[in-house]
Amino acid sequence: MRSPGPSTPLVALDAVAIDTETTGLDIRTARLIQFGAVRIHGGAVLHREHMNALVDPGVAIPAQASKIHGITAEHLVGAGDFSTLAPDMEAFLGGAILIGHTIAYDIAILRREYQLAGRKWTEPRTIDVRLLARLTAEAGPHDDIESICSAFGIEIKNRHSAIGDAVAAAEAFVALIPHLRARGIRTLAELETAARTRAEQDGRTAGGLVVPEVPPAADPTRTLIKVDSFPYRHRVRDVMSTPPVIAPGTTTLQEAMALLLQKRVSSVIVTSAQHGLGIITERDVLRATATGGTAALAAPIDDIATRPLLTVDEDAFVYRAIGRMDRLAIRHLAVIDRDGAVVGALTTRNLLRHRATTAMVLGDQIDSAPDVPALAKAWAQLPHMARMLLEEEVDARLVSSVISSEICAVARRAALMAERRLADAGRGGPPVDYALMVLGSAGRGESLLAADQDHAIVYAEGEPDGPADQWFAALGEEISSILDAVGIPFCKGGVMSKNAAWRMSRARWLETIDRWVRRQRPEDLLNVDIFFDAVGVHGSLSLAEGLLDHAYDEGRRTHSFIKLLSENARGARVPLTLFRNLKTDSDGRIDLKMHGLFPLVAGARVLAIKHGVRARATPGRLQALADLGLVGESKGADLIEAHRTILTAMLTQQLMDGEQGIRLSSRVAPGRLNERTRAALTRAVTAIETMTDLVSEGRF
Repeated sequence: MRSPGPSTPLVALDAVAIDTETTGLDIRTARLIQFGAVRIHGGAVLHREHMNALVDPGVAIPAQASKIHGITAEHLVGAGDFSTLAPDMEAFLGGAILIGHTIAYDIAILRREYQLAGRKWTEPRTIDVRLLARLTAEAGPHDDIESICSAFGIEIKNRHSAIGDAVAAAEAFVALIPHLRARGIRTLAELETAARTRAEQDGRTAGGLVVPEVPPAADPTRTLIKVDSFPYRHRVRDVMSTPPVIAPGTTTLQEAMALLLQKRVSSVIVTSAQHGLGIITERDVLRATATGGTAALAAPIDDIATRPLLTVDEDAFVYRAIGRMDRLAIRHLAVIDRDGAVVGALTTRNLLRHRATTAMVLGDQIDSAPDVPALAKAWAQLPHMARMLLEEEVDARLVSSVISSEICAVARRAALMAERRLADAGRGGPPVDYALMVLGSAGRGESLLAADQDHAIVYAEGEPDGPADQWFAALGEEISSILDAVGIPFCKGGVMSKNAAWRMSRARWLETIDRWVRRQRPEDLLNVDIFFDAVGVHGSLSLAEGLLDHAYDEGRRTHSFIKLLSENARGARVPLTLFRNLKTDSDGRIDLKMHGLFPLVAGARVLAIKHGVRARATPGRLQALADLGLVGESKGADLIEAHRTILTAMLTQQLMDGEQGIRLSSRVAPGRLNERTRAALTRAVTAIETMTDLVSEGRF
């Protein structure tokens, strides 16, 4: 079992709950007489994967101890000593994180048994359920195992047996996960930091609990093979073969072979009105001729085509295609555009030609995740990926684009899971066509690791609180809860499809957009501006694009709306002192989202709307505005570089905070940056200061 990294979500943690029964309570003299353990995987207790063993302590069992756990000398007849147990125990635990109630006692007992047996002891990472209950206060004033389990309606079976108490601790841990998540404790590192802080507040080692020191360097993922950055820097369209070779299903195999030779390709896309799209490859040709001989040459290729046609979006990063090929053990993918039309072909040959030899399969793990824990585990790989790309000196804007792509992918997978949940509950499928939209930074392709939820639903038709709206309300609720469980928390501003304001029919969306552009006060536009960064990620995407077209058209020709957006964009002050140094808060940090990114992003957005620029990404908007002659070349370049610098500083800080169990945010500590980086950040903030003037002018 591979040790988890600091970003591993608790819901996806692979762990083992343990308990011991002994000859007494004094860890200096007590001996082990029973060991129980049960495995936890994917936020569930695997009851069938357990261990329950009696151990001959080699000493008499005091009557007082037997009175508690019921184990006497008669029960131990035939039991081996600890040296006999140890190999099986080690194989079962496998270096997993250990969970228990007052686990420090159990660890102390095991440590002593190892010493007495002359075996090498390795201190494990532990989680104490009693401490978790204290962190959440879910058990009220009492933190004994009975009170904790009672709070969650958990029945303890075989109390004071090692296996019974281990199972109780495991079930209590699983029950506590959503309550920890509600308090912002989502990952292993955040839990360990919270535990350490609480232990310090209690004035003792977590109530006698072991809270291990886990330095950042202990992240086992840092020992992985270095990631080849190419698949993360390039899109499928950059490496695909185009145009694709397409032939009708009536084409003979001999004719198809001629096409392969003529076009110097290894596959042909097959069209058929009856069977849909398929593909034949060089291997299919060889297989057909080997089994059918020369007679096979006259047969139509429809007979040997592979279906369904496996595809990848042309805008996807190359690593996603690699992951899909690896999972499905295939060598060819058809490349499609946003409308689903085949526009190219991708082969392993293409990838080798472009040296994409190593890549993570993160994207495909998200797309194929069967449940929430698997989706959470895939999502938790993002910090590792981001860190490795930064170490490869990949532009932070590209890294944020990759992160954004996966946020959209997670949202799309959450929507599919939510649809399945509703179907399983007997509510059927979508009553009308709909689209799920991701808004804000992810829609722009500029998200970092501290992203929260920003999503909306548009459906084809239906009245508020009508049957269709009720179905989509349930869908939005499920999507939001799934994303929260995965590791993308609820939006504090309520921008989620579970809320009626962000879930409407197409007709009501159009009415809402028209009301937006007629607003009279800047405060009336709270969260409205991020709609202009929206992108459809699931369903009938034309519904989403239609809304965006309408929003841009109406916004552009409504002067009062542009003016209000401009006032909002000018609202944030850049963090500079009188002497042009970085101004930090009392904790030595700067909120670079509010005081750095916001004026730049909001300014670029409002000017893009005014001048009819449809690029979503901030650098794209800035460059397009510069191309229109609305800014000097130098000033435009400074603003684009400022955007890169701030994203780099924020992402670097988030990676450091994540490893230390500090809740991720947009707050950066300049004092932890080297002198060169601080100077670059100061220049960036100074450049952004000019954005206010540009927005005030209404032009570049």
